Amino acid sequence: MSSAVDRKKRFVELKSNRIEHPSSISFPPVGAYEHEDVFSIEKFQKTFKVQVIKLTDDHIEFDFVGIDAALANAIRRILLAEVPTMAIENVYVKNNTSVLHDELLCHRLGLIPIYADPRQFDFKFAEDEATDINTIVLSLNVKCTHNPSAPAGASDPNVRYINSTAFSRDIKWVPQGPQAERFAEDPIRPVHDAIEIIRLRPGQELDIDMHCVKGIGKIHAKWSPVSTAFYRIMPQIDILKPIPSELVDKFVDCFSPGVMTVSTDSKTGTKTVSVANARNDSMSREVMRHPEFADSVRISRVRDHFIFSVESVGMLPSAVLVQESIKVLREKAMRVKLELNQLITNSNGETGAGDADVSEAS
Repeated sequence: MSSAVDRKKRFVELKSNRIEHPSSISFPPVGAYEHEDVFSIEKFQKTFKVQVIKLTDDHIEFDFVGIDAALANAIRRILLAEVPTMAIENVYVKNNTSVLHDELLCHRLGLIPIYADPRQFDFKFAEDEATDINTIVLSLNVKCTHNPSAPAGASDPNVRYINSTAFSRDIKWVPQGPQAERFAEDPIRPVHDAIEIIRLRPGQELDIDMHCVKGIGKIHAKWSPVSTAFYRIMPQIDILKPIPSELVDKFVDCFSPGVMTVSTDSKTGTKTVSVANARNDSMSREVMRHPEFADSVRISRVRDHFIFSVESVGMLPSAVLVQESIKVLREKAMRVKLELNQLITNSNGETGAGDADVSEAS
């Protein structure tokens, strides 16, 4: 394979006014493909890597190396829309004397994230009865009254009144059946305590029951487990020839902070620049606006190196969400294989051949 073709397979080139060779169909990544562009599972297993860069309960940043853009995007879409969570679905308003209409209040309540492990619950379908394994019951009972201890002339509603604002922390879990024992160590509750639901004044009251059920984000955004889930392709910056000392500072300013490093000769004072961490670059291509740097630098992206960033809403830790998304992807692949085996069996008029293939895969 020529070096030019090999580079097209490895990198997406960024020019001042265009991006060259972006299609992984025309130029599949070298890592998992033989020279004849036939996918090899053995080669993929050898070249595929996962590296965790940052990890907290709310955020994970990790690298997928050696995969195609289609697979990376599939994981991103599953994270957004197909990893199940628990969310408020049915709201039963017994009393609402606030200024907010019932419909708007219900919509607001539905968007409050609920801390509950969806893996401990079943999906509830239209014909199903509510049980302790498919439904969580919550209640909101808040009444605003005058504060008898408020000083005369106080103007702050939080001082003048009791329960002047209904917060998410006022939502209480009502255990059903054995739920109290099942979740004794980690009770069900809103993810965040200080979400403001509505402001109340004396005489106004909320008395509401809510049912949470299991769902996925493609049905409604309230079930989406992530606030953001995105990836970018690893930047690659090559300095093709030395940058004149007097232009080094200008050159460095063309890139994001931390991308370039400058060293100064202690005797001559001559500055030289090198790439410190291309990962930090935003790929603004600012350097290409300056003709003095036109032939000095080459900017590209590594085609099969994806930098993922996933922020959890809080129902599940970010690392668990990634694991769950991969499980969903595997289940999808198994369903496709099942259907393909069945199709082959039917077309060949054979019986049992498809079942044998599926059992081997599982």
